[in-house]
Amino acid sequence: MNPAVIALDLDGTLLNNEKHITNRNLQAVLNCYNNGKKIIIATARPPRTVKDFLPTVLREVSSFVYYNGALVVDHLSHFEEHISISKKITARVFDYCLDYDQNCSVSVEVRDKWFANEEICDASIFNVKYRPRILPFEQLKEFEATKLLLTGFNDAKKLQELFGEYVKLIVTDNGKLIQIMNKNVSKKTGILRLCNHFGVKQSDVIVFGDDYNDLDMFNMNGYGIAMANAVQELKEIADEVTDTNDNDGVAKILERMVR
Repeated sequence: MNPAVIALDLDGTLLNNEKHITNRNLQAVLNCYNNGKKIIIATARPPRTVKDFLPTVLREVSSFVYYNGALVVDHLSHFEEHISISKKITARVFDYCLDYDQNCSVSVEVRDKWFANEEICDASIFNVKYRPRILPFEQLKEFEATKLLLTGFNDAKKLQELFGEYVKLIVTDNGKLIQIMNKNVSKKTGILRLCNHFGVKQSDVIVFGDDYNDLDMFNMNGYGIAMANAVQELKEIADEVTDTNDNDGVAKILERMVR
């Protein structure tokens, strides 16, 4: 295969289990870029934490799908698209959650800025290097939110029943965190927006991933590479399975493609 675009998940894929990109993976990706390939980093993470893990040399040549598709950026061409949750839906979700449980913590991501109704210090869920700006609850409802985050709320099924028509809910971190985004965003939609911007067919994309939020990328018409450490559901629909993220699985494929 000779793809025009290489789309890479971060955690469990391009990054090893210590959250580092190895020199071999880095050089393989940069070599692809130097041979005319577009590089897309597709992640659930916000921009600020991506900067913590990727060296400047890679960030400068990559395009990004952040927040599982809610923020799409190509700095080289000054392209940016933000697919937010409406204020009306944000207010309805937050009102319901706090009526249901006054101890529920709510926070809002807005284009890489983080706001919350109270201090959040759970290192098992959040990167404690960063702290949200604390705002009154009524102010939080006024944002065009990139993502809503709920902790201490124990009925995701009820939220899905009430709001699943309007938003996408993902439960992570062993059920402790509920992430809510615009109904129409995913890593796939973000990659397709960039492909359209580049004038590239989706069949000319190769994608790498390891987890459930990568499944939709593998339903594109491109070529899907699952890591050996990937969830079984992803391996079953992948075109190929490479080595693990700790054994430079990404580089082993890219080196074969570009010599």
